[in-house]
Amino acid sequence: MTAIPDFMFRHVAVVEPLVGEGAYGPVYGPQVSEPCLADDKRQLVRDANGLEVVSDTTVYFKPGVVCPPGSRVTVNGRTSTAITSLVRDGGGLPTPDHVEVALK
Repeated sequence: MTAIPDFMFRHVAVVEPLVGEGAYGPVYGPQVSEPCLADDKRQLVRDANGLEVVSDTTVYFKPGVVCPPGSRVTVNGRTSTAITSLVRDGGGLPTPDHVEVALK
């Protein structure tokens, strides 16, 4: 497995993974601090329902980080919601494997 080099992870994100819905709204798992690379760029992404949503930040994590859509992510002093979470795995090819999360 080839991953994004460690020196690229210049930021730290606090991830509260969405684990379900309760009587009072979303239920989140315990907070986890993860090294990441935060890229502030505005782009259109499709959410889990296929709707176009504007993402203001894309966060790149090391392989294995769990951050499902709907999770709360705090990076660079801003708390956002994960729109999409994509596992980028080259299946053994020499690609930079990582987890890519679009935030709104």
